[in-house]
Amino acid sequence: MPEKNAARIADSFSDVEAGCFAFKHLETRGIERVPETERYKRVTASDYAQMALLWFSTNITANNVAVGMLGPIDYSLGFTDAALCSVLGAILGAVGVGYMSTFGPVSGNRTMVVARYFMGYWPSKICALLNIVIMLGYGMIDCLIGGQVLSAVADGKLSIVVGTVIVAVVSLVVVVFGMGAFHVYERWASIPQLIALFVLIGSAGPKFDTSITATRDHRTIAGNRLSFFSLCLSSSIAWAPAGADFYVYYPKDTRKWKTFTLTTIGVGLGLSFANLIGVGLGSGTISQKTWADALDVSSGALILEGYAGLRGFGKLLGVFVALGLIANNIPGTYSAVLGFQVLGRYGQRTPRWIISCVSVLAYTACAVAGRNSLFSIFENFLALMGYWVAIYTVIALEEHAIFRRTRGFDWSAWSDRSRLPHGVAALAAFLVGWVGAVLGMCQVYHKGPIAKQVSSQGADLGIWLGASWAMVVFPPLRWLELKRFGR
Repeated sequence: MPEKNAARIADSFSDVEAGCFAFKHLETRGIERVPETERYKRVTASDYAQMALLWFSTNITANNVAVGMLGPIDYSLGFTDAALCSVLGAILGAVGVGYMSTFGPVSGNRTMVVARYFMGYWPSKICALLNIVIMLGYGMIDCLIGGQVLSAVADGKLSIVVGTVIVAVVSLVVVVFGMGAFHVYERWASIPQLIALFVLIGSAGPKFDTSITATRDHRTIAGNRLSFFSLCLSSSIAWAPAGADFYVYYPKDTRKWKTFTLTTIGVGLGLSFANLIGVGLGSGTISQKTWADALDVSSGALILEGYAGLRGFGKLLGVFVALGLIANNIPGTYSAVLGFQVLGRYGQRTPRWIISCVSVLAYTACAVAGRNSLFSIFENFLALMGYWVAIYTVIALEEHAIFRRTRGFDWSAWSDRSRLPHGVAALAAFLVGWVGAVLGMCQVYHKGPIAKQVSSQGADLGIWLGASWAMVVFPPLRWLELKRFGR
């Protein structure tokens, strides 16, 4: 296949992009900056639309349906409260993803390479490592929920472990050998998912209990609202460290406002739609005994129970829902592999397909081990990852808006440590932000002293304290760093 055709087929999520389409379809390009000569010559309306379509397809998946379930089930929120918190959190987080995505076309660098301009060469490796944890963690969750749904489709005759392995194997095959075909699929992936989810709404919607309300004391309700809102925000903004990865083949003159707007719409709309279905299913467990019994089995079983009455057609749609998680899994695995390459020369020298295999094996093993604790994993993992992403995004925004407003960026210096910031200010602000996050976090394993002040159960303030503390201390520290080192 000629390079030009490969570049156009791959589109913006491409793992098989122009200049890196090798024998047997294995990608050879790593984190190197994509020169303008290898990018699209122009951006068409279809290319812009692809930005929103890809992010929408990536996020209308069962894992985000499961996030929505947490509102009524774990946080004891009413239907309206949970719905508003999930939508507002998804949209706010999508804004962060949209902002970070704009650096892809203008720089030609991957997101964690761009982080070197904000955090410095060495401190940015911390972000790369944390991003690996996020993306592999999502892979674990995707495989586990897919396994749960497949097990429910087979009436328990197929174990969750086997179902998990099936989803992982399919993901691995696509990552290593079929990325060109995957991105053609990704363009259209929203269609079968939308059909399956709209049928789910029609089948299960009448049993959504929209009348439920939170019944605890006022302070506890307020704390739970904030915690669930923060969780949905974390789920959305977690894509920010990968936002620019998929646009590096767009030309430099790609409109920033269009990139920002379409990415934000794709992420926000996809997450909101899936979360709201999850809120509805979670609310139904309060009044529907069969749904509560299905939830006792797994969240995947609850999703399939929503198709009750449709018989074989419902099970077919359940398979669509399970396999639809591949659309969420592959971009995350792709970004994690890039993170390994950012960490050091050994990652850069290791063939991409080997890193991909190890990554899939790692999160499959974790999924199997944690198959009985999905909701606990969701609550603790997503919130914890949201803390650092919010802190990093604030630092990036201030560096960009305050200190780079006139100086600009030399994107050709992406691998030259002598031309990149030392990162002393960013690292200090990052650590201060984490202190705030620890003091404000409210998780099973730790409740910070500030979080305890909200109510007897606490409220998760980690993402807010972490981001605000970093926001306050970074500008003066960065000013001192520039005065001392000049970069």
